[in-house]
Amino acid sequence: MQEATLCFVVRDGEVLLIEKRRGLGEGWYNGPGGKVEDGETPRECAVREVREEVGLDVADVEKAGELRFTLDGAAHTFCHVYRTSTFEGEPRASPEARPEWVPVEDVPYDRMWDDDRLWLPGVLDGRTVAGEFRFEGGEPLDEAAFVDHDLEWDVSFE
Repeated sequence: MQEATLCFVVRDGEVLLIEKRRGLGEGWYNGPGGKVEDGETPRECAVREVREEVGLDVADVEKAGELRFTLDGAAHTFCHVYRTSTFEGEPRASPEARPEWVPVEDVPYDRMWDDDRLWLPGVLDGRTVAGEFRFEGGEPLDEAAFVDHDLEWDVSFE
């Protein structure tokens, strides 16, 4: 199972989303994030990915979720979700991502993974979540069909 992160940077009723320019989910919106590297904690990965993808230095990242994804019945990805309102710098585009501040009420769920609309509003509202999301249809995951899920809210992490 691949271990990955997402980090949602929030300020004054807005969230920083990225439009993916390449790789899994290309053309879709999400938070900055990526694969956890060997010897790296998920928290370190989230901080590094935000810096690499949008040029912000984030601090005080708090764990907001743990999401498991399966594909055709097999474990695929375990995603650690973080959020923060503490950052330095101005977002800038990178080869991997085009950042955009979006009002929380205008998050483009129709241009995101199907599962995002189920858990992201709660995370942006300050809640924590643990979930499992099941996809079918084979690789790549972004072309598979979302079929089912389980969610648990207000989970304690760390």
